[in-house]
Amino acid sequence: LTKIKSGQLDICIGTHRLVQKDVVFNNLGLVIIDEEQRFGVTHKEKLKQLKNNVHVLTLTATPIPRTLHFALSGIRDISKLRTPPEHLKPIKTYFIKSQQNASENFLKEVIYRELDRQGQIFILHNQIPEIPIIFKQIQKLIPEAIVGIAHGQMEKDNLSKTMKAFSNKLIDILICTTIIESGLDIPNANTLIVDRADRFGLSQLYQLRGRVGRSEVKAYCYLLLPPNQRISPKAEQRLRAILEASELGSGFRLAMRDLEIRGAGNILGAEQSGHISAVGF
Repeated sequence: LTKIKSGQLDICIGTHRLVQKDVVFNNLGLVIIDEEQRFGVTHKEKLKQLKNNVHVLTLTATPIPRTLHFALSGIRDISKLRTPPEHLKPIKTYFIKSQQNASENFLKEVIYRELDRQGQIFILHNQIPEIPIIFKQIQKLIPEAIVGIAHGQMEKDNLSKTMKAFSNKLIDILICTTIIESGLDIPNANTLIVDRADRFGLSQLYQLRGRVGRSEVKAYCYLLLPPNQRISPKAEQRLRAILEASELGSGFRLAMRDLEIRGAGNILGAEQSGHISAVGF
């Protein structure tokens, strides 16, 4: 912190917590915000208040509607990187809506298919109290597989050990929450099963799907829907959009669809999505 205040540090890498501690930069010239979709307006405004006229560069595969609207309206500049890495393949995406017995048979088929090619599987269930139940179900269905659990309420040491074991191929199936949403690069994990996919946002589904397909191996994403419940019209729009945009580099297109569905937010306030009727440009 002494080096930051005195201007001896050329590059500082940190999180929003650094900003919340009211650190004073001596000569701040550039703020780079990676994974912009994970930051709220409060964080971003605080970063910009660190110094007048500071240059701000935000990076994201799926811009928040408010940020995208700024860019499309000419308030902010935008650059698009459309070309994906050459070796990657599009991720096959499917919706599954079936009863309990059929669902178990489907899970066995999908998991064994991945295990047969020595791959690993993410099973995403975002309700932490229910994860031990899912854990027992998977152990009963696939008794020979090594199953692990990862979520944000675990102790840091246990979470770190689990993620290292999964990365080192010591765990076959990882039952997890959206803690895996960004930053993970595990090329051997190429099947993702998302439970209750209707509860996730469009940007979130795109980021989660990006956890697989990070090598030359064909990857699969299965979005599970409740069999006996109607999903909301907006959830149906999101799911149709993620299914239609399964090609590589489709994040910008999905962000455009997200802007249509959720609205551009409040230009003068803190809402990052929503439809404005009273105040225009």
